[in-house]
Amino acid sequence: MARGRRIPFGQSSLEAAPVVGLWAMRVLVKLGMHRDFINDNSFSNDELAQAIGLGDWVDCTRQEFDRKKVLTEMRKIHKDMEADLGERAVPTILRENVARLSKLVGLSATDCRILEFAVMIRNESLLDEACDRLGTLSSNKVAYALSVILNLPEKDVRSALSATSILAMSGLVAVDRSGISYMQGKLDLLSRHFADLIASSEVEPIGLLRDTVHRGSPANLTMDDYRHIDDSLRILRPYLKKSLKTGRKGVNVYIHGAPGTGKSELARTLAAELECELFEVASEDADGDPVNGEKRLRAYRAAQSFFGQRQALLVFDEVEDVFNDGDGIFGRKSTAQTRKAWINRMLEENVVPTIWLSNSVRGMDRAFIRRFDVVFELTVPPKKQRERIIQSACSGTLDAQLVSRIAESEDLAPAVVTRAALVARSIADELGTIGVGNAIERLISNTLQAQGHSPLSKADCCRLPDIYDPSFIHADVNLSDVATGLKEAMSGRLCLYGPPGTGKTAYARWLAGQMGVPLVVKRASDLMSMYVGENEKNIAAAFNQAEQDGALLLIDEVDSFLQDRRGAKANWEASLVNEMLTQMESFSGVFIASTNLMSGLDQAALRRFDLKVKFDFLQPGQACELFTRQSAQLAIESPSTGLLSKVSRLKNLTPGDFAAVARQSKFRRIHSSEDLLSALEAECGIKEGSKSGIGFLG
Repeated sequence: MARGRRIPFGQSSLEAAPVVGLWAMRVLVKLGMHRDFINDNSFSNDELAQAIGLGDWVDCTRQEFDRKKVLTEMRKIHKDMEADLGERAVPTILRENVARLSKLVGLSATDCRILEFAVMIRNESLLDEACDRLGTLSSNKVAYALSVILNLPEKDVRSALSATSILAMSGLVAVDRSGISYMQGKLDLLSRHFADLIASSEVEPIGLLRDTVHRGSPANLTMDDYRHIDDSLRILRPYLKKSLKTGRKGVNVYIHGAPGTGKSELARTLAAELECELFEVASEDADGDPVNGEKRLRAYRAAQSFFGQRQALLVFDEVEDVFNDGDGIFGRKSTAQTRKAWINRMLEENVVPTIWLSNSVRGMDRAFIRRFDVVFELTVPPKKQRERIIQSACSGTLDAQLVSRIAESEDLAPAVVTRAALVARSIADELGTIGVGNAIERLISNTLQAQGHSPLSKADCCRLPDIYDPSFIHADVNLSDVATGLKEAMSGRLCLYGPPGTGKTAYARWLAGQMGVPLVVKRASDLMSMYVGENEKNIAAAFNQAEQDGALLLIDEVDSFLQDRRGAKANWEASLVNEMLTQMESFSGVFIASTNLMSGLDQAALRRFDLKVKFDFLQPGQACELFTRQSAQLAIESPSTGLLSKVSRLKNLTPGDFAAVARQSKFRRIHSSEDLLSALEAECGIKEGSKSGIGFLG
């Protein structure tokens, strides 16, 4: 049985709260618990007997103990207490705090008496011990016992303890209906410390909600940091503004997104812009212990009652505690599903506009989702915005090149940057030669890895070789002319196909540079998932990201998603193709799909590409020109005519082979043109028996 702070037995308890003795006597006399309390030769609890004025009988011998006389004296003490009823009030501080709550929440006189009792039974050992004489109680018996103890009509008490009562709806006092328990266990207060707070000093409503609701922190970002969700904010901001102005009921917003994307910060930023108060439902108490979904819902109800007359927003973070804490495998429903009618009513009638935050919408009952006014996903900001956030958080400690490289991570959430910058700046003097910039980079990279993402790249993965030239690509169209046309149109769908290493990915990087737009690269491994339905979501997210970034989107190994549906063996295979086609048609930018396997692609998909470009092995002239440039790049002698003749006869030579040899030269020195030729011959020889090759950039 849960216990709060309680005044010990004895006269001090009665002096602090005279009404306690009266309530205890009503339990023992009016509810007949004296039968269990007064035995033939003694009391079942000597301390309780002394506290209510029967101490003389405690010290007498068994021969002198007279059960009838004890009962007679007890009844006389009780009668005197009832006569002095006006003098037997609850402590002043508790009475005044309850009166304040009554005005705020709208409690009836019966509600106030029950709340006072629920507080007192946790703070007063005498009252708790007396009520324990009643044994374990059902909910019905609790109502009857309270009506006797508080001298109130039983029907009024039952009404005050119903699930739809103000006490219950405000979260102040709820009856545990899960089974039988002792009186204190049946009357569940708002939080662990509520009884202490309301009985100890004058406090504001927010003070009484400690452990359950707290004021929101000041905003650290501005609306400029959320430009990537402008479409949603253009609806949400005026809606919240008008709702606060008109007092509209049932205003609920559901925002989901990966951890660290700035959901809580967005709520704070909205509150700052709307110039209203912000309160957050706590997910842990003052001791750092987690608060379960049931308790959090009660805190939410209390906040709705307490702050209904204020210009305020309420934030309920980590809503999985309520909406997705069930277990589908074992058939256990979530907290929300077991209270479906109440949740639905709450989403229609809440007076304080609420922003509900979740890391994922997966597992959320669709019946609940449709009841939210505004629902949207908060994604990781696009690269340009990530750069701005990094620069702001790091206060100029990083150079532009490092900022750009860190911002390349598509998984980099603002919260990760902010925390890393805070740590590094706090020990800037101690970092010495490591430097703040390197420390921030390391902290961010470690966090990304811990979250299951790729670490930050140590090299500029988007950089093309210095000798790159599209003229070294053997394609069936003029690639420079294609680039010129796409730069003007800024829209198009291309399929680049051909053997590995022929320069498909490198061309996409070069094209993005020519167009002056970012490049979003997705490989099959980035988009494929073991979970049903996730592949489609990942494909949609890739197109959405490119749309937000204003980027050129390249999906490599696209044959994984566009296999001919006529040969599909499972529904999900056709679903993948359908999703890809839908996204291709709705995408307004430049989309490039690359594949080594043109055969077997879905015919409908092929028709949707504006241009299909074949990339092939280098022609003899291209091979010789690239060999000459590579020699100059490696600072070796220019090749002779005879050596170039050998180069021109190499079969299946690609730009990717030159890139591989260039990487080898960093640890395996190439001293001459002959060495370069030998290295290229080795690459071609291996390739002839291989099913895969190396891309232009590796």
